[in-house]
Amino acid sequence: MAAVLRMGSHGADVTKLQELLNQKLKPSPNLDPDGDFGMLTDRAVRSFQRQSKLDVDGIAGNQTWVALGGKPAGPGAPAKPATASGPEPAWMRTARAEIGQKEVKGSGANSRIIEYHASTTLKAQSDEVAWCASFVNWVLKQNGIPGTNSAAAISWATFGDATIARAGAIAVIHNAAAANSSLSRSGNHVGFLVEETTAHYVLLGGNQSDSVKLSNFPKGKWQLKGMRWPKGK
Repeated sequence: MAAVLRMGSHGADVTKLQELLNQKLKPSPNLDPDGDFGMLTDRAVRSFQRQSKLDVDGIAGNQTWVALGGKPAGPGAPAKPATASGPEPAWMRTARAEIGQKEVKGSGANSRIIEYHASTTLKAQSDEVAWCASFVNWVLKQNGIPGTNSAAAISWATFGDATIARAGAIAVIHNAAAANSSLSRSGNHVGFLVEETTAHYVLLGGNQSDSVKLSNFPKGKWQLKGMRWPKGK
C-alpha cells in the first residue's frame, strides 16, 4: 500500500511525489523536490487530482499514486504525521500562563474570562457564553497582534495566512455533534495548536472543559476547517 502523504509530511516519499507532479501535472508546477509537503505541494496535488478526475482532498493516497504512475520511495509505511514543531511563538507563553482559568459555578463569573470577552465586539458578561474565540483574541491582543474581534470560532478560519502544522498555529475545527454543547453552539472550536498526531489535534485553548487547558480532539470526530498564522509573524 502506498504511503499516505499530506500537508506537513516530509521525507523521501514527498521528494518522489514532487518529482512526479513536476512530470505529470500540466503545466508543470516546477516544485522544488525538497521533501517538504508545504502549501505549494498541496496546491499541486489538488490540481493533479482535478486533472485526473479524482477526489480533490490534497492527500496523496493510493489512487493519486496510481494516477501518477509511481510509488513512494520508502517501504510503503504511512508517512510521518504532521507535528507542530519548532520554537513556540511569544503568544503561546501568554496562553500557557492562563492554564487553569475556569468558569465559576453558579450565578457568578470569572472576571478573567470576562476580560477575554472584552476583546471581541460581543463583550459578553457571562463566562457561560462560549469563549474559545474570545480567548484567542485576548491572547493575541496581549502580544500586539490584531485578532478577528469576533466571538465566533469560525471567524478564525480566514484569519491571517494559511499555514502547515506548527507550534502556535491557530486551528479551527468542527464537530457537528458538539453543536449546542457547553463547548460550542455551532460545533466550531478554535485554539492554539500544540501538536498534530495521526489521531488527534492537541490544542491549548479556552472553554475546553470550561477552562483553559490542553485537550486532545480526535480526528475521527473533529474536522479541520483551517490552520492559520498572523500575517507578518
